[in-house]
Amino acid sequence: MEHLIQVHCIKHIYPDKTEVSLCGLDFVVNSGDRVVILGPNGAGKTTLISHILGLLSPVDGQVEVMGMRPDKNFNQIRKHIGVVFQNVDEQIIGPRVYDDIAFSLRNERFSRQEVDERVNKIASMLGIEDLLDKIPHYLSGGQKKKVALAGAISMMPKILILDEPFDGLDPKSKTEMIALLNRLNDENGITLVTTTHDINIVPQISDLIYVINKGLIVTKGSPNEVFEQVELLREANLEPPILMDLFDRLRKRGYPLKPIDSMENAMEQLEKILIDPK
Repeated sequence: MEHLIQVHCIKHIYPDKTEVSLCGLDFVVNSGDRVVILGPNGAGKTTLISHILGLLSPVDGQVEVMGMRPDKNFNQIRKHIGVVFQNVDEQIIGPRVYDDIAFSLRNERFSRQEVDERVNKIASMLGIEDLLDKIPHYLSGGQKKKVALAGAISMMPKILILDEPFDGLDPKSKTEMIALLNRLNDENGITLVTTTHDINIVPQISDLIYVINKGLIVTKGSPNEVFEQVELLREANLEPPILMDLFDRLRKRGYPLKPIDSMENAMEQLEKILIDPK
């Protein structure tokens, strides 16, 4: 597998002399991965993302994106990384939705026809064709997230980084966003790196989870592998998803349940117990 991102034990010193470190396990993302970063506020998630994006330079440690240091090779790397920040109002800068999606394409000197074709294709992919002439300021939170996502993928990046993309979304918008991200990964091969506090949706958007606590990457693994480490999660002020917690409690009571990897799998196992609890 191609290593797109590698981070090893970094330390950054801010202008006010505050030192922030992130060590423990190495953070490695391979091409096509769906990676989720979990951790409480202040754990180091923002430090990690900022180094990957080249917004911060480490004084110690190693950060590589596509084999290059992002802080030293920003212009070469930026075309291959899309990002959706937590506060999308600070990210959407176009006077119209169309202009915002077209921003990077115009900067890269795409022809007017190429820009128009790409913007309309992405708008259709995300179901926001009817918003192209709208003023972003007046859109709903869910619509703004989609517009920010459209701008982030306008160059069809190799890597898409999303900082709390589900924050403030209603259930319907969350479901739509999850489907969109998984389609981008499955159909377009875009590697996803996501931070989120919404732990119950993590199994739907990840193949690999990293847990950060107090400046350390304390564990990594599949959703099942990570969420079985209940005590470690609680030390990091995290709880496993409700459904996985339920299955863990039922197994401890003697029910013959296996780790779940989907809602359908959970339903099948529960149906069998309801029919024959033995």
